[in-house]
Amino acid sequence: MDYKKIRKTLVQWMRMKVEEAGSKGIIIGLSGGIDSSVVAALAMEAFPKNCFGLILPCHSQGQDEQDAVLLAEAIGIPYKRIELDSVYDAMLEVSNPEVAYQDNPLSYSNIKPRLRMTALYFEGGLRNYLVAGTGNKSEFVTGYFTKYGDGGVDIEPIGELLKTDVKGLARELGIPEKLITKAPTAGLWQNQTDEDEMGFTYEELDDFIRTGKGRPEVVERVTALNNKSKHKKSLPPVCKLGLEYEID
Repeated sequence: MDYKKIRKTLVQWMRMKVEEAGSKGIIIGLSGGIDSSVVAALAMEAFPKNCFGLILPCHSQGQDEQDAVLLAEAIGIPYKRIELDSVYDAMLEVSNPEVAYQDNPLSYSNIKPRLRMTALYFEGGLRNYLVAGTGNKSEFVTGYFTKYGDGGVDIEPIGELLKTDVKGLARELGIPEKLITKAPTAGLWQNQTDEDEMGFTYEELDDFIRTGKGRPEVVERVTALNNKSKHKKSLPPVCKLGLEYEID
């Protein structure tokens, strides 16, 4: 894969999308992971004077925040830290949920990326910046993102790249090796990793996406995840009543 060409194409595409939207630049959440690192580096190339990062810890692991700072300093992106712990806690306090965390941890944990989305759009709106997503093809196929959370963005620059290809692009961009080899995590709870939660490795997933072949259990699991998550990848369905309008 020609990562130099991909790099150039993505930078040009980001500039085009920002111009089409009448915006001034790009804002991105810095998680300390490889995907956000790659998109942030591309954004800085596209808009060196109009790019901003947010570090948004929400009962997060301290190492992730340290890695986000490492990335920000490595590529020179200006950034701001907004701690969301108290916002998350206040949400639960006023909601007073009837179902305990241990009985539905995903619903609790999905609050975090949705709070981050809100912060990104607020800060982005103040600057007239587009919110850049960090999703990759592997995540889109499996639906491994939070609807209206990390999936709530304006553009998805690396959405055509498989996770294993993102690593190649990261090295082309000079991302610190520590961030490239770090175990991928959505940061939903302590010690959570993508591969543990999915039940297979990204290498197995990407091989199946490329070739349509893989271990039976991987094929079955990925196919099920893809079917189950289709609603995440399209606009909400509208009930058609047969009404006619001049402007749709």
